[in-house]
Amino acid sequence: MTLLLGRRARLRWLHLIIGGALLMPYFLVGTVIVGSYRSGADVFSAPADQFAAFAFALPMAALTGLFPLVRPLSVAAARSLCGIPPGVLADGPARTRQARVRAAGWFTLHVALGGLVSGLTLAMIPFALTVMALPFSAAVRNSPMLGLPEALDRPWILALAPFAGLAMLLILAGCAAVAGAVLAGRAPVLLGPTPDDRLAAAERRAADLAVRNRLARELHDSVGHALSAVTLQAGAARRVLDSDPAFVREALAAIEETTRRTVGELDAVLGLLRRGEDEAHGPALDALDALLAHCGVPVAYTAEGDPELVPEAVSREAYRIVQEGLSNALRHGGSGTRVELRIAVDARELRLTMDNPLPGQAPAVRPGGGRGLRGITERAVLLGGSARSGPHTDGVWRITARLPLHHPGQENR
Repeated sequence: MTLLLGRRARLRWLHLIIGGALLMPYFLVGTVIVGSYRSGADVFSAPADQFAAFAFALPMAALTGLFPLVRPLSVAAARSLCGIPPGVLADGPARTRQARVRAAGWFTLHVALGGLVSGLTLAMIPFALTVMALPFSAAVRNSPMLGLPEALDRPWILALAPFAGLAMLLILAGCAAVAGAVLAGRAPVLLGPTPDDRLAAAERRAADLAVRNRLARELHDSVGHALSAVTLQAGAARRVLDSDPAFVREALAAIEETTRRTVGELDAVLGLLRRGEDEAHGPALDALDALLAHCGVPVAYTAEGDPELVPEAVSREAYRIVQEGLSNALRHGGSGTRVELRIAVDARELRLTMDNPLPGQAPAVRPGGGRGLRGITERAVLLGGSARSGPHTDGVWRITARLPLHHPGQENR
């Protein structure tokens, strides 16, 4: 009984009745078409004419189902009334021909089954109730509209009439349940995502992941560098607090400048997160002097070429690569490490080289460490370039990066 009259069955029955209501405009047009060939005939009373109008209505409904917005409306109704679980049906309008054809097939099936079930519902419920009332009302038995044959006006037949009426209602509920199950079973096929929908969803997920990875690199390079510099300078200042006040003042000034700059960069990244947009942001090579002046290690910087040739996207990524290289030198070499930085720009690319001495002992392994050097490579690859890092000659750790000045993906960054 739950299968026939349970909550899901009732909702699917309602869904079918809605389909019948949607069929009515097409059905009325179909009756006009049939009536134009059957002049003088009452097309609303002849069953053959009714089925002919129904046959004319379905192609018109199929054409309507080709509109892109039919799919999201059908999906919303199917999810709420047919009991389709989340994630099975597609989201958004039907953009491709295959998706529109599938949605049109669903819409046509919905209105066709809905029209049949609605017609049965409107006809059988009053008739079944009338049959059930036959033993209890002589007026009903003698009604000329019912036209009950005299042979059926017998006590034992009338005693069975309520059961016959109840059987009609159960048959009607069974027809509605079967039609609803057919609709629910075809929903994943006709309203589910097409291969193009799956590809578009995968591309959106990849784009979202790329944005999250970029934001993670920005936070790692900016905040990680600041924390490394502040930690080392604070530790050095603590050791000479009583013996070298001048050095302590310089260290505190460097800490203040580093944290001020990092707060500004952090605000830019958090603002990007709030807006949810992948807009240009963050410092570039024009802010490199301030970074080198308060990075916590002495830096010998040489530049070649015209910095005006460097596009903004390349300039931002080059700044972050230098920042991560300085953080790496601070972590592994301490505040006494000397860094040599060379940046050369020509008409085709920016070449960046950073050298610092290898530490005397192996650095401590940090849980989850190594993301910074990997981020340098990712930044270079996204611009169509390359980057390498590792031991060089004579106890030197070297980071090199080659960034093309023009790459197809740069205008979107």
